[in-house]
Amino acid sequence: MKFCILLILLATAFVDGTHAAAPAWPMFRGSNASGVSDSAKPPIKIGPGENPLWTIDVPASPSSPCVWDDRIYLTTFDSGRLQLRSYSRKDGHQMWMRVVQAEKLEEFHGTEGSPAAATPATDGEHVVAYFGSVGLVCYNTNGKELWRQPLPVADTAGNFGSGTSPLILGDKVILNRDLARAASILAFDLKTGKKLWETPRADAPTSYSTPMVSTFNGVTEILMAGSLSIRAYDPASGAERWVVRGLPSYTCTTPVIGDGMIFFAGWSPGKSDSPWPPWASNVEKMDKNGDGKIALAEFSGGPVWFKAQDIDGDGWLTEQDWNSIGGLMKRGENVLLGIKPGGRGDVTATHVSWKFERGLPYVPSPLYYQGRVYLVKDGGMASSFDAKTGKPYYSQERLGALGSYYASPVAADGRIYVASLDGKITVFRAGGEKPEILHQADFAERIAATPALVGDKLYLRTQTKLFAFGR
Repeated sequence: MKFCILLILLATAFVDGTHAAAPAWPMFRGSNASGVSDSAKPPIKIGPGENPLWTIDVPASPSSPCVWDDRIYLTTFDSGRLQLRSYSRKDGHQMWMRVVQAEKLEEFHGTEGSPAAATPATDGEHVVAYFGSVGLVCYNTNGKELWRQPLPVADTAGNFGSGTSPLILGDKVILNRDLARAASILAFDLKTGKKLWETPRADAPTSYSTPMVSTFNGVTEILMAGSLSIRAYDPASGAERWVVRGLPSYTCTTPVIGDGMIFFAGWSPGKSDSPWPPWASNVEKMDKNGDGKIALAEFSGGPVWFKAQDIDGDGWLTEQDWNSIGGLMKRGENVLLGIKPGGRGDVTATHVSWKFERGLPYVPSPLYYQGRVYLVKDGGMASSFDAKTGKPYYSQERLGALGSYYASPVAADGRIYVASLDGKITVFRAGGEKPEILHQADFAERIAATPALVGDKLYLRTQTKLFAFGR
């Protein structure tokens, strides 16, 4: 009888949620790339000497911490080697490290990019890492390799390197491969690595957005933002369900969901900027030998921008390359959109509920939190909007921390945390008619990674270190 009573009590505890799920920040920006933790209560004051629990040295890479239970996972690029590392949440000691050998590294911008830019994803049993130079590699939580899915070396516009991260959706791994040529979205079996489907994205030459999921009225869809459009896909087959057009020419940001809506915000050079100059003026300035095309040695913008404009990759900048870029930029729209989910086909005219065209971010993704959408853009300017109507509560309010912003904003316990590229952290209160600054700190080195919020702790990766902050 006592044994039966014990079983009943244990069963009741699980049903009532007494045994809470493992603390987790399972992918880029946490649960479903939202940037939000509804349970975390990290300290307000974080910085050198303020609430540090531990600090360790880590190699430089822009990927963000991924957390499950007592483990932190990071991708790194160290001494020419691609790595996946696991650290203890308790004290930061390295639990294991695995080298992922690449026959050839993808090209990447020396200061802005990295071949280890993707944040890992985990479900507590599998840890999936993506490297544009190799493909997908899956380990268990103890570092045993379970499978590997090689993919062609990533070829992105301008050779900035890969920027997307994988998504685990049930028994599938979803991956964005919006490349300069042969762009697509793919699904793989989480247990075996077998490719389940691949859907071409012919009009998405390069994007750095991470796939995420929306479920409304019982219908689950994969959302993927890219050049000029955001599209929804059937998770089972990869079939495209709907498209909303009117996005930037190149997309770095990831959408978020809330209040029964989808929110996208992004900026890149587009039709709202100065007109794309005609090819004739370009040739006149740079074609030194008069052959009607421009070689790298003749190009005044440097090798990175030469490769970005050499669309067909033949080593020459031609009128066809030039006009292809101009056509893409003329169609690009820099915008914040509130989108109603659902529908079939092109739903741009019927499902865009509202839009706004100022204060837009280049790299940081938007944040939905407590009924509002927040944006942070270069120059340290924050904006806040009513999620249902798009009405701005405030627009481009200065946070007092200048510079570029790559890390995306995250939120917990009524506060929003943002980090500038040059290392300044700002914490401000959610809500209000303007951002109320609660705390600022200067780490005095580059921060490109988005912080992770788990329990009463905040994990922050800088150029050379991984910090754990807590009370």
